[in-house]
Amino acid sequence: MSDVPAVAQQRIASARTRTIGTWALGGVAVFALVAIAMQFLRTDLDFVRATLSFYLLGPLGLWLQLAYVGLAMSLALIGVGYYGAAGRDGRSTVALCLFLVGAIGVAVTAWAETDRGGPAAMTMAAKIHAISAPLAFLGTTLGMLWQSWAFRRDPRWRQHFALAFGLAVFCFVALWLHALWRDLPRGLSQKAVIAAIAVWLMLAAHWLRRTAPTGRY
Repeated sequence: MSDVPAVAQQRIASARTRTIGTWALGGVAVFALVAIAMQFLRTDLDFVRATLSFYLLGPLGLWLQLAYVGLAMSLALIGVGYYGAAGRDGRSTVALCLFLVGAIGVAVTAWAETDRGGPAAMTMAAKIHAISAPLAFLGTTLGMLWQSWAFRRDPRWRQHFALAFGLAVFCFVALWLHALWRDLPRGLSQKAVIAAIAVWLMLAAHWLRRTAPTGRY
């Protein structure tokens, strides 16, 4: 009888983890669908050269801004979800903090307009965007690396370590290639990095959704 409360608490915690995973997956999926749709709807932009920041501008930009907010929510939920679901040895405060930094960076990037170029001086919003966008990328990719590494210490997630860590390393390296190799087509290379990050986030959210009622994967 003494085990009943513990079992009930475990089932409630597992259900909460699955709910977090469902919402996180939904946020990333909506972001991906909206971002893809923008490539066809915004015929005024060259998808090879224009980074996603320019799609935030204009009459259709509001939809992408809202999708960014959904992505920010998903980042925070993934960080919170794995922190709460992991055992004591597999719990990573650093990964949680990095995902929260990434979430804040994404949300700020959505509403701070990027520099439109030209001879005019950068606006305050453009300066904020220039800081928040790299912060969003760094916070997210470092959070992915740290969380993937933490999978090794938790029996529930250990089987996903190789895929998660390998993909996280790829995203981190691709991000720096995009940042440092200026001859790459800016829009296409950035979107490739974002696509790879989205795949990792969808996998991470999917794994949270598969948490069994017993708390075992």
